[in-house]
Amino acid sequence: MSGNATQRYANTTVLSVCGVDAPHVVTSAELDERLAATYRRVGLRPGLLENLAGITERRWWPRDVGFADAAAMAGAKALAEAGVDPARVGLLVDSSVSRAHLEPSAAVAVHHALGLPPMCMNFDVANACLGFLNGMQLAAMMIDAGRIDYALVVDGEGAREIHENTLERLVRPDATRDDVLSQFATLTLGSGAAAMVLGRADEHPEGHRLVGSVLRAATEHHELCIGDLNGMSTDTKGLLDAGMAISAAMWADARSEFDWSDMDRYIAHQVSQVFTAAMCRTLEIDSNRVPRSFPLRGNIGPASIPFTLASQVDSLQTGDRVLLMGVGSGLNGCCTELEW
Repeated sequence: MSGNATQRYANTTVLSVCGVDAPHVVTSAELDERLAATYRRVGLRPGLLENLAGITERRWWPRDVGFADAAAMAGAKALAEAGVDPARVGLLVDSSVSRAHLEPSAAVAVHHALGLPPMCMNFDVANACLGFLNGMQLAAMMIDAGRIDYALVVDGEGAREIHENTLERLVRPDATRDDVLSQFATLTLGSGAAAMVLGRADEHPEGHRLVGSVLRAATEHHELCIGDLNGMSTDTKGLLDAGMAISAAMWADARSEFDWSDMDRYIAHQVSQVFTAAMCRTLEIDSNRVPRSFPLRGNIGPASIPFTLASQVDSLQTGDRVLLMGVGSGLNGCCTELEW
């Protein structure tokens, strides 16, 4: 390894992590029903979303709830749970993939909604499904350097618009089998929000320490998954193969610095049951230690790792070792260890 592929953190701790559910449940059976005529015409059987991907449900926000609104809801919840005065937050990072516009940043809307101070640095970090982990890393570097006392990382994702646009295309009489298969992953997406407050470990012994991270890039695969709010085109097999390859390489890199073979919990980016099973086989980790949120939430993008971690908080014990891990379109891979 060389460069900044490996990072260790000296004085950063997680004070709270939370998820916020979008309220409107959309079942895979409902989507199958809307696509029934297309499936019959192109020779595909219904049930791919549930039987292959393992996703029974995903969620939508109401039309009047924007992505930044969702991120702000999660941020307010995380600050309240951490007991941190918003006036003391020195950094806000919004890692949302879902964006209502190109500028200004989503972070400014969240900053305003939460009443954060004028001195709080705020910006977006976009890196597909790894954005939240990258936000955590930036926060840790600033906290370790003594530049800030507290950081807030937020994410708000919404799949309603991309689902509706995709369904509209796929029910047209000219939609082909290849169209359905290339846009299949779009319908695995979900809606939700998550947030995390990080602070100084020397001031918060009750927190959960950030230990270190390993990162790896394989950007030759940057065209395997390309999307916007209108739709997403994915080479599912190519993405799976390349994702497992970068995961294995990253795992091998980590061995000289970290021992991640026997963690108490592996909090993986939530894609599907196929990706989860392949990851467990590739890295030889106990699948029983990998909690799943995708069956009832789908793939919530960058929010999926903190959202899934938040679901485990009540079952984690002091001293448990937790690994946050994922591969994002591009491709980039990252693993970050927490000591609970």
